[in-house]
Amino acid sequence: MKRATTVVVALAGLAVAAAAGAAAFVWSGVYDISATAQHTQPVFSLLELAGQRSIRRHAEGIVAPRLDDPAQVARGALCYRDKCMVCHGGPGVAQGEIGRSMQPLPGPLVDAPQRFSGPELYWTVKKGIKMSGMPAWEYRISDADLWATVAFLQRLPALTPAQFRAATLGEACDSEPAADPLPAADAVRGKLALTQYACNACHLIPGVTGSRVHVGPPLAGIASRGLIAGKLANTPEHLVLWIRDPQRVDPGTAMPAMGVGERDARDIAAYLATLH
Repeated sequence: MKRATTVVVALAGLAVAAAAGAAAFVWSGVYDISATAQHTQPVFSLLELAGQRSIRRHAEGIVAPRLDDPAQVARGALCYRDKCMVCHGGPGVAQGEIGRSMQPLPGPLVDAPQRFSGPELYWTVKKGIKMSGMPAWEYRISDADLWATVAFLQRLPALTPAQFRAATLGEACDSEPAADPLPAADAVRGKLALTQYACNACHLIPGVTGSRVHVGPPLAGIASRGLIAGKLANTPEHLVLWIRDPQRVDPGTAMPAMGVGERDARDIAAYLATLH
């Protein structure tokens, strides 16, 4: 019994010492977070392995539709050009300045189908990868276009530079409008949408992770306020209008229009309605 107690005390002491050492390391500022300082190879390999395992786990149960329709592949090529090429490049096409300057480096995707299945590629494009710069496209393009992008990615390894250039010529990949009627407003989805439209870059929002920013007013208690922007009665419809087109409500506001769709705005308004 005494020996067991000694072991527990020793382990607790080691844990406290490790925590103190980690805190001192962070507080010292010695770790270089600049994008010109690469991760060490062990750290990079660990992050890469963790990412691969996470993708595989979270993509379990996703069933891919048919991905062999030539029109679908052609659509996916345009989505790839508009959303992916700036960071990942393509056969004969270099990454843009942003992609080349990021750490970790978002490399070419020519070998992606060898490393990931269709559902895994779909989940990655849809959800993104935090702490890597890879965005979530769930709120930017339709589900059909997400799968179209996957369909194109699966054919990317076989394309020559000339074929890639030909495939990526065409109009912009503007996602299809949402189906009508819209589903009921979803506060849970709206909480996530707040982060995908960068609302927490300017506002402190209860329940939403972010820095202690002081750009826009905090949103705590917004559901109890009588007016929106000091002009409109605080109703769900007016809140949706304010979220989608703030300068229409107040031409002098510094709040920009973030391109929020109708469904996303309704979901965001539903979450804000919970903040009494």
